[in-house]
Amino acid sequence: MTHLAPEVVGEPGTTHGRPGAAPGAGPAADRTVGSGPKRRRGWMSRRWAHASAEVAVSLLVALGFMLLSRHISVNPLVRLGQVSGLAALQKYAALIGLPLLALLLYTAYRGTARRHGIVKRLVCAALAGLATGVIAGGVVVALRGTPHALGGQEGDPGVLIDMANSFLHHEGMSGIYPPAFPALMALWAKIRYHGRGETGFALHDLQIFFTAVAGPMAYCSWRLLLRPFWAMLIAVPAAVLFLDPIRPYSHVVMIVLLPLLGYWLRHMRRAGRLPQRKLLLRGAAAGVIFGGLFLWYSGWYIWAAPGAAVLALFLFPWYAGASVRKRAGLFIGTTLLTAAVVGAPLLYQMVRLGAQNPDRYAFLSVYADPGYVLGWVSDRSGTLTYQTWPVAGEMAGQTGFALLLLFGVGLGLGLGLRHVMVRTAGAVLAGAWLARFWFASNMAGDRAVQLYPRTTWIIMYCLMILAVFGLMSLVHRGSGWIERTLRAARADAAGAPGAVRVVPRRVVRQLAAGMVCVLALFGAMGSSWSVNRYMPSADVDSMGIDAYRAHTIKKRDGSCPRFSPAEKCDDIEKNDWKPGPIEDFIWCAGIIADDWPSVCGLKAPEKVRSKLDIERDRQAEFEKQKNKADQNKSGQNKTGQNTTKQ
Repeated sequence: MTHLAPEVVGEPGTTHGRPGAAPGAGPAADRTVGSGPKRRRGWMSRRWAHASAEVAVSLLVALGFMLLSRHISVNPLVRLGQVSGLAALQKYAALIGLPLLALLLYTAYRGTARRHGIVKRLVCAALAGLATGVIAGGVVVALRGTPHALGGQEGDPGVLIDMANSFLHHEGMSGIYPPAFPALMALWAKIRYHGRGETGFALHDLQIFFTAVAGPMAYCSWRLLLRPFWAMLIAVPAAVLFLDPIRPYSHVVMIVLLPLLGYWLRHMRRAGRLPQRKLLLRGAAAGVIFGGLFLWYSGWYIWAAPGAAVLALFLFPWYAGASVRKRAGLFIGTTLLTAAVVGAPLLYQMVRLGAQNPDRYAFLSVYADPGYVLGWVSDRSGTLTYQTWPVAGEMAGQTGFALLLLFGVGLGLGLGLRHVMVRTAGAVLAGAWLARFWFASNMAGDRAVQLYPRTTWIIMYCLMILAVFGLMSLVHRGSGWIERTLRAARADAAGAPGAVRVVPRRVVRQLAAGMVCVLALFGAMGSSWSVNRYMPSADVDSMGIDAYRAHTIKKRDGSCPRFSPAEKCDDIEKNDWKPGPIEDFIWCAGIIADDWPSVCGLKAPEKVRSKLDIERDRQAEFEKQKNKADQNKSGQNKTGQNTTKQ
């Protein structure tokens, strides 16, 4: 995977050798003085060296910032401490990012084209790592003083802990859930914590680690197809927007899967250009990667597969000759066979147990308008209801952001459809869109949700990809048209062929450097927004409850975490995974018992709280806090009286 952006994707102002382009208008015109084919270049001029440097720098910045954040000393259970922690993260990010941006701007104005190109590669890679490094650092701050993971032992983290315990006890896979991450938890618990079964501690470490490396993974996957700025323009917003530190492994698969699909489809279409041996090796490597991602998190394959399969049929070189068709078939067969071998454990479980595992869990996104795909909420949606979310926009319910995004999508489809990634994103979008409404339309009759709200993420991701490619196509075509038109006009006025660019390349580099600075600022602000949601909060309907729960579980020595708000902490659970009972109705989370008949169509189970139960609990909590305040006040009065007597 060091074969990054092997072909010239284009820069603003390039003409790519189109008819009518003046001599010297192509990429070769940007060479520095003395850089000819006979000039000796060091190892840093090689493609693999640049690619390796980008990967190394991105990972170094992400993991280094994660480690640096461990020195932020605040109380994460107090809001003022949380604010100071968020500010410290931004301070460290500025101390790292500002010198990088200054170097980028300096080389854009003063450096040679080649030197600026190398600096731009490394700066974009570093900023991609810094974006998710800040998020990982925020998780470190939120969990300061506790060895437990976000979510504690409740919900999905609790299920992952049980699955990892089953692996430790050699009980094998847990149903049809992808086994790679729980298995890694078990392995890390055995290595790091000596196999004592504290898989929750391993989950804590892996949540932080994979949150940090999400940015580098996204950036490097897009670098297979795009130049640094455009790869960063997709990778950073996607990583900041979609990343969920509780389960960082799931959305990372979605982010890297689409560019890998585009890269694979491009190789399939060009199968006749590679030697057969190299083609088979690349097909096998792609199969290993796709199979590994399938074991890591398989859900995105369900939504991406229909569109990708149809697109593969259209892109197959049917009319390129028997030899090319044979090579393309071998490439496809090698990939599928290798992926099937790698993913065989999970495929077997799906075939054996698939029909026995319907998804019947509903939350706010299930109750809301299924046509809304530009935002989502979790099952901890606070005071939001399906009557108040999503907030209606100005134009038929659509916001200004939605209209701008759709305009960019139109540009992508209208100007960039020749690019394989535009076709890939469009096909996956269409397949996920149809699958979403297929499952949603059958939900009431089948009494199964089947995770259809998760198509929101992949649909929005595809829209973002198409919009970025639309912007890129507009810049390339627009700048090329300006060059051809104004250069021809200048040549007619001068009476001689025009060989000088109308828009100097240095100006283009300076403009691109400024856009990188703006994108870095967005990454800093967006990362802080993402982190702030996970700061500890006792509100069970907020996302901060996950970090709060981590502070209420005992440590290995039996004591409470340093900043624990609980008087008595919970014991560490070491249960193995057991399949839960399968209900024959949809469980409507976040709906009080009084509203179950109107929302879910049936009477609420006994354990669902009613309005009366909630009011009773609120009153009991109020009385508890009042009694505690009275006791503190009485104790202060006694202390004051004793001091006066003395």
